[in-house]
Amino acid sequence: MLISNKISEFLVFETESVFRALEKINNNKRRIVFVVNEGGVLVGSFSDGDFRRWLTTAPDFDLRKEVRLIAHGSVTSHKVDTPRAEIQASFRQGIDLIPLVDDYSRLVAVAMRGDSGITIGKHVISEKSPAYLIAEIGNNHNGDIGLAKQLVDLAIEAGADCVKFQMRDVGSLYKRGRGIDKSADLGAQYTMDLLSKFQLSNEELLEVFDYCKQLGLTPLCTPWDLQSLRVLEEYGMEAYKVASADFTNHQLLGAMAATGKPLFCSSGMSTEAEIRRSVAFLRSKGANFVVLHCNSTYPTPFKDVNLAYLKRLQEITGGLVGYSGHERGVSVPVAAIALGAKVIEKHFTIDKGMEGNDHKVSLLPNEFRKMVQMVREVEESLGSSETRTITQGELINRENLAKSLVASRNVNKGQVIEPSMVEVKSPGQGLQPMYLDQLVGKSAKRDMQAGDYFYESDLRDDAIEARAYNFSRPFGIPVRYHDYQKLISKSNFDFVEFHLSYQDMELDPGDFFAKPQTIGFAVHSPELFSGDHILDLASEDDDYRNRSVNELQRVCDITRTLKQYFPKTEKPVIVINAGGFSSSAFLPRSEHPEMYRRIAEALSQIDQSGVEIIIQTMPPFPWHFGGQSYHNLFVEPNEIRDFCRDSGYRICYDVSHSMMACSYYKWKLTDFTQLVGEYIAHMHIVDAAGVDGEGVQIGMGDVDFAQLAGDLCKFAPNIQFIPEVWQGHKNEGEGFWFALDFLESYL
Repeated sequence: MLISNKISEFLVFETESVFRALEKINNNKRRIVFVVNEGGVLVGSFSDGDFRRWLTTAPDFDLRKEVRLIAHGSVTSHKVDTPRAEIQASFRQGIDLIPLVDDYSRLVAVAMRGDSGITIGKHVISEKSPAYLIAEIGNNHNGDIGLAKQLVDLAIEAGADCVKFQMRDVGSLYKRGRGIDKSADLGAQYTMDLLSKFQLSNEELLEVFDYCKQLGLTPLCTPWDLQSLRVLEEYGMEAYKVASADFTNHQLLGAMAATGKPLFCSSGMSTEAEIRRSVAFLRSKGANFVVLHCNSTYPTPFKDVNLAYLKRLQEITGGLVGYSGHERGVSVPVAAIALGAKVIEKHFTIDKGMEGNDHKVSLLPNEFRKMVQMVREVEESLGSSETRTITQGELINRENLAKSLVASRNVNKGQVIEPSMVEVKSPGQGLQPMYLDQLVGKSAKRDMQAGDYFYESDLRDDAIEARAYNFSRPFGIPVRYHDYQKLISKSNFDFVEFHLSYQDMELDPGDFFAKPQTIGFAVHSPELFSGDHILDLASEDDDYRNRSVNELQRVCDITRTLKQYFPKTEKPVIVINAGGFSSSAFLPRSEHPEMYRRIAEALSQIDQSGVEIIIQTMPPFPWHFGGQSYHNLFVEPNEIRDFCRDSGYRICYDVSHSMMACSYYKWKLTDFTQLVGEYIAHMHIVDAAGVDGEGVQIGMGDVDFAQLAGDLCKFAPNIQFIPEVWQGHKNEGEGFWFALDFLESYL
């Protein structure tokens, strides 16, 4: 819900014409206006529905009639200071706008259905948005317009969403105007001395504001007096900051609220009773505001910050809250994010030793940049308070570290499972031990050997069985040497994709294939090799990259050996993750061309006769053994297309990986498919959830498979695929059969 006191677009006087009311409805796009009398008292509403009813029933249709004659006299309204939750509860089907009135029933604001929030420039500040980070330059320019602009530049580089300045009309603001008040205490004299030396003129400030806008940065300003507010209104300031010193100054506060602009209100130096009165005052004016918790001591001792008050401030205001800090360092504003702050303001300087009280409590550009990074990390880590689910990284570790229920001896299909037939063993690739009581007493659904895992399907009455499938393009499944024979007998596969581990590379394929096979094959290269070596053909380290080349050469040699057992495939593809990842952050895009060049050079050193190396499209946050990384290459479709066009290589289109990239970068998967389509040699078709939920069962994630199927038919016809569902091989391929059942109606 959004409260706005910009009511002109929603208001018509009762003596205005129906035609004028229709103009307002057309302009505000809300299908309704509210009717008031000459005193501004709400007397009714007029909607497009009211107009249609009048149009079909009125014997003397005339758009010049006064709107009061056909307005609806009954309208749901609330007092402007009504608790927000109560107003929110009044929205219902067909009503997304509620008038708010003062004690005299005068229309002063409107409540709009939707997320509560404040829009400033390109930013929307709401409960769901990232925190809005304000670099408070104030008077830290020390009266130098060149320094002011330099601070703006540095604030942009540091990641600020906004820069804030201050404007004072000293002559009207202080006793004795611009003269020296010899009766003032030392603090006031010090302040006046600084202002006399370090104020920018209004014209200079407006020039700095224009400079901010040219650079795409929102300027904000604190008017310290009514004259300054008038100057800023004439300029067109988008929002205002209320200084702590003026949060109890209802004259200035009321004038700022009357502008209809969003307000950021610091609460330093105010008691709770004063905060409550000012909040009630702002509500009575229909203002859209955020109150910032603040302690106006320079610098604020940590013991006086009282950051826990943020939660109470949320209760008092019933809206968004933030934090304006004067303590040293960045730890407190970062902690404020975890307590619900959606706006952070910190002073910003180029030199803490400069003259002026604010400099010593300000952040240097590198410190502000560090704060921005830490704030964004905390925001990302907060997640939600909804039902806990297991993340992809946890699933991987659960598979490796947890425990499972396994058969302690051979079990025949139909045999009733007894406690003695089950034991708990690692790893966690089967049914979790907590389900033991549910498993005991069930009839076995299949013949099991001692050491076989039990699965969730052993608890269900339904079972998914493999069958013959009908696709318009070649299809297969991923296999390992050890489960190849068991899985290929279950369906009419055109080929299989051997997923090699680095230990599989030490095995003799002849031990698994007694004679030539009748289906085709592909190979998926390991990405992890012995000694924690992750394949990376883009590495700057020559020794590391050379080892990657040598390991990939071994994969090519093994693939050529496999061809004698799979003669149907003349030139098998080898799927690789070519590398280009980093451990702590994405690398600058300016480094990508050189990394792609190293990959192309590394590939040129490999004997690829009789095989085709294809490079897999990658997600932004791949899971490697050892944790999650940041991937820089083969993520962006234009880069993929350009590399393939320039180098002659083709790709494995991993739909899950590319869907996660689209989710993170706000791309459309259909556009991605079109851009890379002509370079696709092989596909992994699987679903994805969010930006790092990899290998999700098909139909249970973010991919629109109807759209994907149409795009693949158009841009990648007849290209072979496998359903690369994570852990799809478990329980004799149960996950694959589910995926193929789903895909059959699309492909």
